[in-house]
Amino acid sequence: MVVSNVPHSARMWDYWLGGKDHYEVDRRAGEQAREAYPGVVDIARTSRALLGRVVRYLIDEAGIRQFLDIGTGLPTADNTHEIAQRIAPESRIVYVDNDPLVLTHARALLTSAPEGATDYLHADINEPQPILEGAARTLDLTRPVGLIMFGIIGHVPEHSDALAIARGLLDGLAPGSHLAIYTGTDSDPDLVEAERRVGEHGGVPYRLSNLEQVQEFFSGLELVEPGVVPGPHWRPEGEVTESAATVTSLGGLGRKP
Repeated sequence: MVVSNVPHSARMWDYWLGGKDHYEVDRRAGEQAREAYPGVVDIARTSRALLGRVVRYLIDEAGIRQFLDIGTGLPTADNTHEIAQRIAPESRIVYVDNDPLVLTHARALLTSAPEGATDYLHADINEPQPILEGAARTLDLTRPVGLIMFGIIGHVPEHSDALAIARGLLDGLAPGSHLAIYTGTDSDPDLVEAERRVGEHGGVPYRLSNLEQVQEFFSGLELVEPGVVPGPHWRPEGEVTESAATVTSLGGLGRKP
């Protein structure tokens, strides 16, 4: 059994989503974050809803049948492989994370439709090449891949380093591959202050981005409409109501030419 005295973003995310795979330290940190900024739960749940819309677009509109999900976190409802294989059972998915608890629960991630496949890599996001090499055991990197980077770029302390990681991964993927990004923004001073306070109390630091920084990830890619927008506004499937996520989140999808 993995024991932890340090909160981890994947487990805090699981707590906000109503999961059960987290520790007391994660619940405390999660509650500190929610007290500091109640909208953090809405941002987390928006991420899960956006993931569904992105994966469905990639399958239905872009014909993608392979996915590389970076910083997957803990298995909850509607993981990437569940969404993808519900539509296209032959889809192949590789999850990447470096949390020992995620490794412990990897079996839940490794369930797959018989026609497809899933795999889990315990790897460091700061080293794109080993990730690509590991993913190639399950994915055909000569064919397009959907690269999912939700809630992960802020865990790289420097924006320039996060850009280099994303580009290093994309460089190893075939033309027609897509990059999907979702992250929190610095547009609300209350969220900026909340992140500072969480970090001071031993929580997991997360670097918030601005619009220009998120747009930079799609430089050289063909942006899918409606471009880089607040998460709830990316191809919504119903009426969008104002929430924390409409102010402090950004998402986008771009195609590699």
